[in-house]
Amino acid sequence: MRLVKRHGTPVLLIMLGIGIGFFLSAQWVPNVSAVGRQDYESLEAFSNILSIVKKNYVEDVETKNLVNGAINGMLNSLDPHSAYLTPELYKDLQSDTQGRFGGLGIEITVKGGMLTVVSPIEDTPAHKAGIKPGDQIFKIEDEFTKDMSLADAVKKMRGLKGTKINLTIRREGAADLIDVSLVRDVIRVQSVKSRSLEPGYGYVRLAQFQERGDRDIQRALEKLAAEKAGLKGLVLDLRNNPGGLLNQAVRVSDLFLESGMIVYTDGRIESQKQKFFAQKEGTWADFPIVVLVNGGSASASEIVAGALQDHKRAVVLGTKTFGKGSVQTILPLDDNSALRLTTARYFTPKGRSIQATGIVPDIVIENIPMIDGKPDERKRPSLREENLPGHLNNPQQNSAKEQEQIDREREKQIPTSGPTGDETIDNDQQLKRALDLLKSWDVFKQVVQKKAA
Repeated sequence: MRLVKRHGTPVLLIMLGIGIGFFLSAQWVPNVSAVGRQDYESLEAFSNILSIVKKNYVEDVETKNLVNGAINGMLNSLDPHSAYLTPELYKDLQSDTQGRFGGLGIEITVKGGMLTVVSPIEDTPAHKAGIKPGDQIFKIEDEFTKDMSLADAVKKMRGLKGTKINLTIRREGAADLIDVSLVRDVIRVQSVKSRSLEPGYGYVRLAQFQERGDRDIQRALEKLAAEKAGLKGLVLDLRNNPGGLLNQAVRVSDLFLESGMIVYTDGRIESQKQKFFAQKEGTWADFPIVVLVNGGSASASEIVAGALQDHKRAVVLGTKTFGKGSVQTILPLDDNSALRLTTARYFTPKGRSIQATGIVPDIVIENIPMIDGKPDERKRPSLREENLPGHLNNPQQNSAKEQEQIDREREKQIPTSGPTGDETIDNDQQLKRALDLLKSWDVFKQVVQKKAA
């Protein structure tokens, strides 16, 4: 399959998942514009405060630590996804995109000053220990995490394979704090899993948008198509997929679209205005698709779901997505550190901004967890972009206010635990509904063909 066309000057773009980001290797640094008088006055005030702290603080402090703290504070004040990456974190970031890194396998964000779990990554220490979306990490070892930055939290939770770490968890509905002991491991994320649901109906789950994800899906489709019954329908599972590389979102969408726009980005400068288009060559267009999403589907997942929904190539089923519609650019610095800076918003082919609103499925159905063989009907708080302090506003929010209220009324809150696609189909209501939809689609197609004949 050919590379997608891009209109505009090449720029380093990155579509982040929540919490821990993903890197696309290249370098791009903007020109520094002239600093105005008001900015000079602000810098002078900062310099004066720095001198006062250095001279009068109760203990001796290093200038480097003070400046790093100021940089972190500045970036944290912008939005939840901009951050300063120390050389160590920047190196870790590059390892993440290759699907292999050390640690616990957990996606986190900050909500109300507390480290909050978005989702554990499948088949990792965090997932095996029973950590759930929505859990608050109250302590790491004996250190309280209140107002701890994401960068510091990631640094503390990562470590050598085989080393132990203790977390204290606060869980909604639990009377007491939960102590969890984990053993760090090298995280090898298997981003693509596939299987046949029934003869002719395939299932592909994409856990993260990493390098080579599109090629792994291509191989999975070829394997499913080579089976005796062929491939008459596909379930593409993006539930609890926190995102990843923008170019992978484009390539995965391109696997199923013959032509047209996939996504476009819009920022303040011309190089941040990008358009991405599909190509016909290599397209899988001969079968219907149902895309599964939920509140843990973010960023790149929303690009794919939005593109296939806008082109009417797939039916989107599940609950409303996370709503992360912003683009982060990695800006390398001379000391091997980097800035992760929000530089643009992305839009679906029909011009919809997903920022803080998410993708609303064509068919809204939640997955109710089972407890002792009975449905657990309790409502649980959801975590989405709109809940994060300092999130970017949606530029279409005012014009879409009425529609947003309708969407809120349609959708129920999602459970704090989400499916992984490994459950039997009878225990996964969304997957079962998706398969039923594909089968009825095939029956209807046969009826139409008979009438035409």
